[in-house]
Amino acid sequence: MTNRVLAIDGGNSKTAMALVDVEGRVLARVLGPGASPQGVGLRRSVEVFEGMAREAARQAGLPADEQIAVHTAAYLAGADFPREEEALRDAISARGWSGTTVVGNDTFALLRAGTADGVGVAVVCGAGINCVGVAPDGRTHRFPAVGRVSGDWGGGEHLGSEALWLAVRAADGRGEPTALSDAVVAHYAALTGTSGAHRVGTLADVVERLHFGEVAFDPHALCRVLFEVASAGDAVARAVVDRLVEEVVLLARVSLSRLGLLGEAVDVVLGGGVVTGTGGVVSDAVASALREFAPRLRVRVVDVPPVVGAALAGLDAVGASAGAEARLRAAYGMPVTAAAG
Repeated sequence: MTNRVLAIDGGNSKTAMALVDVEGRVLARVLGPGASPQGVGLRRSVEVFEGMAREAARQAGLPADEQIAVHTAAYLAGADFPREEEALRDAISARGWSGTTVVGNDTFALLRAGTADGVGVAVVCGAGINCVGVAPDGRTHRFPAVGRVSGDWGGGEHLGSEALWLAVRAADGRGEPTALSDAVVAHYAALTGTSGAHRVGTLADVVERLHFGEVAFDPHALCRVLFEVASAGDAVARAVVDRLVEEVVLLARVSLSRLGLLGEAVDVVLGGGVVTGTGGVVSDAVASALREFAPRLRVRVVDVPPVVGAALAGLDAVGASAGAEARLRAAYGMPVTAAAG
């Protein structure tokens, strides 16, 4: 029987896979496209994973007839309800990559990546937003996190859409004046150039080009525009960033409260591109707000990819050696950093 763990972190925009041995040595790393079953369907998701698993086996030099791993730890966007986890687990198990398989939401991988034992609360803000919590006794708390239907607010897609909405309304007189208007025009002007049928000079041009599909609506790029304008002091953009901070704090506070951890010295782990890609704009403000009502909390920003958390959870499941975690973390860089505040 092999002594390897196959770890999968499946996000909405990309998928990461790692094959590690029980000593924490990385045997293969594979990157692939986003394969959330909610976005591409269960069959296509597993097809993506299959191709990546075979590439991992090839990188590790495994014979074609040898089982890839003893255990598969798959932590995936789109595994939000037990029925989704069950369907994914059955589909992955049927591929025969390993003897056992665990499927969970990708936010649990973030939590394990940012802690030594997987205990605490993790909030991810990337394309979407989500939060999970795990108590020392194993109890968990989570949110469905499937969009507005489950009460979500935030995430890069939402924030980018908000930036465009605010910019357009400011330009046509329905909204409060904001530097977002000029910034959004500049963003699309840079994409279309200064000449040609699709050039952009006003927000009315932006709206028309978007309507006819002549330019692409990229909410993640507009999310970056939002943060740039907010950092320059624009009150409207700053209010959206402040609202995001409030939402992250609220998610963490609810999970901590439901698990009885508000007074405990536990970790709150922050991750996702909207957090890690904006310096300390979000994370430092969240840390400061959380410590006002839970001063014993340790707020951390993950510096290793969530696939490390998936691999660590897999190593936990197979009873890996004591030094495996340190060796794995070293292979990917620094484990976590503390947020200011």
